[in-house]
Amino acid sequence: MTARLRESLHTAAADVPAYPVYERALATARRSRRRTALAAVAVLVLVALAGAVLPLARTPAAGPAAGAEAALPDRVAVPPFGSLYATNRPRLGPASVIFTGQAPGLTHGDEGSVIAVVGADADRYRIIKGEIEAQAGEDTVLSPDGRQVAFRSVGYSRPRVKVVDLLTGRSRTVASGVSGTVLVEPAGWSPDGRALVVRDTVPANPEGSAYRQVLSIVWMDSDRRIRLANEEGPGSPVAFAPDGARLAFQTGRTVSVADLDGRRLSSFTLAPETELAGKGAWSTDGRTLTVTRRDGDSWSLRRIDPATGRDLGAMDTPTVSGVTAIRLLGWAVDGSARVVAYLPEPRTPTVFDAPLDMDQRLAYGNVGTVRVLALDRGADAPTTLLTAPTGVVAIDASDDVIRSGRTRDASPPDGMGPRFWFWTVLLIAVLVAGIVAYRARTRLALWRDRTPR
Repeated sequence: MTARLRESLHTAAADVPAYPVYERALATARRSRRRTALAAVAVLVLVALAGAVLPLARTPAAGPAAGAEAALPDRVAVPPFGSLYATNRPRLGPASVIFTGQAPGLTHGDEGSVIAVVGADADRYRIIKGEIEAQAGEDTVLSPDGRQVAFRSVGYSRPRVKVVDLLTGRSRTVASGVSGTVLVEPAGWSPDGRALVVRDTVPANPEGSAYRQVLSIVWMDSDRRIRLANEEGPGSPVAFAPDGARLAFQTGRTVSVADLDGRRLSSFTLAPETELAGKGAWSTDGRTLTVTRRDGDSWSLRRIDPATGRDLGAMDTPTVSGVTAIRLLGWAVDGSARVVAYLPEPRTPTVFDAPLDMDQRLAYGNVGTVRVLALDRGADAPTTLLTAPTGVVAIDASDDVIRSGRTRDASPPDGMGPRFWFWTVLLIAVLVAGIVAYRARTRLALWRDRTPR
């Protein structure tokens, strides 16, 4: 190699910039650590979110759990704060009971009611947001199989009835077919759950000092309507005969029996202090109707002829005392009656001597709590099947549960519900990610500046 060549090579080598091996190695290591840390945070956030979301996104429930049977819980409690809605996943499936009231946890907003829904075979609670002073069993009704809940809904448009399917989570509305209505509410389900009786309240004069009750049958699969009644006076729950071919309803002091085509089969006036017993008013063979009668401070069940209203005598079931009213839910397989007993609020009398309608005896301000009782044939006293905390003022049960006669030891949930934990975990994950990003902001800025473009 000549001297000139060596000199040229040295000059070329001197002109090549030095590569910062050490500094680049440190930068690469720091970048790798930052990426690893950010990936770890991302994984933690995703795991936290998955843990919170997956319980809400499982497949729909197909019904009661394997090996479990629908039964009446022996007690209910106010749903925990953050309970799932009836439309959330996992789906609830059929319900055993629904209840409403004025206890903390059973209201929302300024005046709205929370409808509590309890699973058919276990203490799985869901909630539905309803209107002011919703009354389970009166204007909020559970279908015979426990699958659907119908309740009144006002919203931002005309009054309507809303129906939630507990098996699918889907909901639909049943709009009023009556012009001028100020309120529409469900009154009762047909035994097969295909038809719903709705009651419209319509002003009877321009001043609004009197109202008419317009009763209609609506078929859920077609919205076909049949008009049943258009009369003045307060209404009551509707009782379908076991075969579903007839129904009885009370308006004022008059009880009417009609068929599904709206033909009036009979109509008669009840004796004073006597009321159509409730949705379970028909006997199991469909031959007689049951009414409740108040004698002093006691209520008893009596049979009447559905064609004439003739009193057929008292039933051999015990009387219920110390309550404002009772409602008949239905009959168990052993022949015993299942009734809701409305216990008075401490400052409310059990006896209303003034000629008040049944609505006053069941009103929020007059009822302290409710019980579900069994009135066994030949028994001396009622048997308590279900208790509720103070402030639960109305309850309804599915016909399937009542008919089965089964009860179960209940263990209502307490603490906080799944929605509370979902939003809590989500908030914590977001806060952790925000803190990590904030603390790494300087290093991230330096890394962006040093990254080759």
